[in-house]
Amino acid sequence: MSKQFRLFSVVVVFCLLSFGARADQSNMGKLVLSPTDRILILAPHPDDEVLGAGGVIQQAVAQKLPVKVVFLTYGDSNQWSFLLYRKHPVVFPAAVETMGLVRHDEAISASRILGVPSQNLTFLGYPDFGTLNIWYYHWNQRPAYRSIMTRVIAVPYKGAYRPGAPYKGEEIVKDLRSILRDYKPTKIFVSHPADHNGDHLALYLYLRVALWDEGMDNQVQLFPYLIHYLTWPKPKGFHPEIDLTPPEALASDEVWTQYHLTPLQMETKEKALEAHKTQYFSSPRYLLSFVKFNELFGDFPPLKLHLNESVSIISGRRKLMTTMELPDELNERERSAFVGVDWKSLRWEPENLIVTIGLSKPLAQDVETSIYFFGYSDKTPFGQMPKINVRLGVLSYNVYDQTKHLDQQVVTVNRTPNDITITVPLKLLGYPQKILTSARTSLGNFPLDNASWVVVELVNKNS
Repeated sequence: MSKQFRLFSVVVVFCLLSFGARADQSNMGKLVLSPTDRILILAPHPDDEVLGAGGVIQQAVAQKLPVKVVFLTYGDSNQWSFLLYRKHPVVFPAAVETMGLVRHDEAISASRILGVPSQNLTFLGYPDFGTLNIWYYHWNQRPAYRSIMTRVIAVPYKGAYRPGAPYKGEEIVKDLRSILRDYKPTKIFVSHPADHNGDHLALYLYLRVALWDEGMDNQVQLFPYLIHYLTWPKPKGFHPEIDLTPPEALASDEVWTQYHLTPLQMETKEKALEAHKTQYFSSPRYLLSFVKFNELFGDFPPLKLHLNESVSIISGRRKLMTTMELPDELNERERSAFVGVDWKSLRWEPENLIVTIGLSKPLAQDVETSIYFFGYSDKTPFGQMPKINVRLGVLSYNVYDQTKHLDQQVVTVNRTPNDITITVPLKLLGYPQKILTSARTSLGNFPLDNASWVVVELVNKNS
């Protein structure tokens, strides 16, 4: 299909959609950029800025608003795309770093197409495919994370925001805090807390902590964009006639907002994606799934929990968990072992937090459920706060603070085949004001499903 014919088709589809095809999305909010906005785009990897907010970036540029794009990683560990692009495996650490520089240059080219100059781009340089591991296990006295592919423990890129920064959680938060403090954004576009890619998930979490540390959580608007979620979006490929809609499992549980692109903005977004050559070469159908007339942003509002109050959360997903379509890449063993997980309820008692999660079916042999509790207090640096993980197998469970094995009795676990209730003393969490919590299932080291991370605020009656 020629570019001219595609553009003509896009214009025709745009006209048709403008006459009512979007009626079923009328309940969504509409994203509007104001003349005083300062736009910050946070991308886990080069290409996510285009996938998630390529239209918003163009609109901000058209309105002459300040736009800054920050990349968490150089995207240097996507071995499949590099294999196809280079026609040979890219495995040696120096070669992997070289591919990171290639993706760096692709991001500059793509941003130029969108109208953002290179001086408005910042690359932090933390390890691709490693930032969620840092979130779980590498804070405070724990050693820095070692990248699987580059084998380094600190930012290796000379052009990064802070070369030599150790691969530690507090270092990522430090960089984000510095950027927030200097740039003072009003709207932040960031990866989504339900995203199934670890770097996407982690960036949202680091940002939350940085905003709290800077006292900016009520001063900016967050617009998380979803990229990786089971078999979503559908269908794959270039289908501008079908608007992007939230995954059914998340549609009713979040506040969703959308931005409508013009035909020219959509065409420019596609060109910007093509500039990410290494990724476009290996996954064009997937990337083109996000070239539509709308971009979606949704978030779980913080859950305000009062003393002796029980709250049911995200209950709409329960009925979907046993019937959800599984990703095609799962093999037969993984599909048969798949256990969906999601939230059921929360309760705050004077000395405890009580959490109940639901499973789509009982845990099978070698399948594990992990529930995480990361407390936040403005009285203690976040890196020094406990990072509790309760890890359950078929018959037993273990409790960890990062990698430190704790006495099993520090928490109480009650379980039925399909529900798990955990009572966690607030003392164990460092007497937090806020709690970041999530749950996931895995088969060995292979992740199966995860419940979105949620923010729980413990609200005193006088608050």
